[in-house]
Amino acid sequence: MPADAAFDPALHLTVAQRWFEDFRVGERYILPSRTMTGAYFAAFQALSGDNHPIHYDEPYCRALGYDGLLAHGLQVLCFVAAGAGAFPHETSRSLVAFVEQSSRFLAPVVEGDTLYPALEIVDLKPQRTTGLVVMRATIHNQKRELALEGEQKYLVRKRPSST
Repeated sequence: MPADAAFDPALHLTVAQRWFEDFRVGERYILPSRTMTGAYFAAFQALSGDNHPIHYDEPYCRALGYDGLLAHGLQVLCFVAAGAGAFPHETSRSLVAFVEQSSRFLAPVVEGDTLYPALEIVDLKPQRTTGLVVMRATIHNQKRELALEGEQKYLVRKRPSST
């Protein structure tokens, strides 16, 4: 079958392409909420190899005063991945790299908790041909408690010159 010259795969982007100059401080990316289930605990254990009983032995956790299995901090951090939202789609051609991540774990997360992750642009640092998009990362639980707070930095290209 001959190629269809009218077909353009570049038209299949789900959102408009954005460049560094298109972003504004204060923009928010609300990511999908998720309830911490046993399946997430099992998947993280398989991926990480972490086998400490505080993450996988319910009687052990209850003896320490937790309401259930305690989520590993890195497991919680996974839920604030920008890829769960629109940002990586908006930067399909302009994103150079995810360059930095910091986080503080402020409240325990146990099996059954529902997490509400979000990213907010807090700073834009222009460079010569790129810029750093700095985002505050947060995860609240169903009790409205801030369970995680951190920062993520993305290197994004400036708009190409039209000359």
